[in-house]
Amino acid sequence: MPTINLPNPDRSISPYTLTGDPIPFVKFKATDFPRIAYSAAHVVADPLASNDPWLTPAIDWDTTLKFRHRMWDLGLGVAEAMDTAQRGMGLTWTEAKELIRRAQAEARTRDDALIAYGAGTDHLAPGPDVTIDDILRAYDEQVGFVEAEGGRVILMASRALAAAAKSPDDYARVYGHVLSNVKQPVIMHWLGEMFDPALQGYWGNIDHDAAMDVCLDVIAANADKVDGIKISLLSAEKEIAMRRRLPAGVKMYTGDDFNYAELIAGDDLGFSHALLGIFDAIAPAASAGLAALGRGNSNEFFDILEPTVPLSRHIFAAPTRFYKTGVVFLAYLNGLQDHFQMIGGQQSTRSVQHLAELFRLADKARVLADPELATARMKAVLQVNGVSA
Repeated sequence: MPTINLPNPDRSISPYTLTGDPIPFVKFKATDFPRIAYSAAHVVADPLASNDPWLTPAIDWDTTLKFRHRMWDLGLGVAEAMDTAQRGMGLTWTEAKELIRRAQAEARTRDDALIAYGAGTDHLAPGPDVTIDDILRAYDEQVGFVEAEGGRVILMASRALAAAAKSPDDYARVYGHVLSNVKQPVIMHWLGEMFDPALQGYWGNIDHDAAMDVCLDVIAANADKVDGIKISLLSAEKEIAMRRRLPAGVKMYTGDDFNYAELIAGDDLGFSHALLGIFDAIAPAASAGLAALGRGNSNEFFDILEPTVPLSRHIFAAPTRFYKTGVVFLAYLNGLQDHFQMIGGQQSTRSVQHLAELFRLADKARVLADPELATARMKAVLQVNGVSA
């Protein structure tokens, strides 16, 4: 196995020899799994475009769409145009519409493509003059676009609503309006402030338990229009508590990138399906683990997925909103894209120390598909940053 010189927290440099036996890429169907599993997929930047990266996104469409087919080949669904795709952090509604069009066209070429699309209000900038009626129109525009393309909606949280709402009643009004008009049941998404500080106090309450009561009331009032809800609060206890209170037939989709293994496995009272950004980075492991669970082998499920949890906790460490950098870095290390560039220049949001520890943890989690390639690419990144690897 290859050896590489990696920086340590004390600024020293020491050799690290890889030990991980890569989890193989094995094709599955979504029907092989006992849980519905969506991977929130990233977009691949075009590093050769003549643009101003902070101002004008440039996307490598061919590589981005090829990555979606990889998810489907592994039996995973694609949660498209979500925060992992940098919605609100480089990807605007203009690019998101093109991404949705193109992804839906690719999905139509297969009979096994599970996909759903984020619809929110990110084209409406929050501000003191934004009204609830403005927010209703913004949601209607995006939901209408997704449905006109033939897609299923993932109803994203709204920064504009978080800023404009005066009470929980405003949330009930907005969600009641949107849900009453959708063509098929949606997946709701409660994104916590650790992922997006602008969403603090969502559902009209700073306290998550009080906010949960409001959210559950909205779901109960519109249960026939809600397939499920993804919560991203990084708290297994809160997710389990909410899961046990959902109306019959409404699914919980874990968005907990810290505790997903135990939440997907479940307990005597239920389990969570998955809609996770980390599944982008550990897709073969996620697929193999779910297949093992489908065979009734929970020990193998945990043997595969538990080693990925320290990696995920590192990638999603505070400031959690910068997790996309780690996701894209792993895609680069694994040869799924030829560069470590992101739209908006977001590759700069994590330190070399963070990336070095990510490399170690990815090796231990067995998610470096080709250790020789990953080592060569890690060395290139280190050399650019002044570390002789």
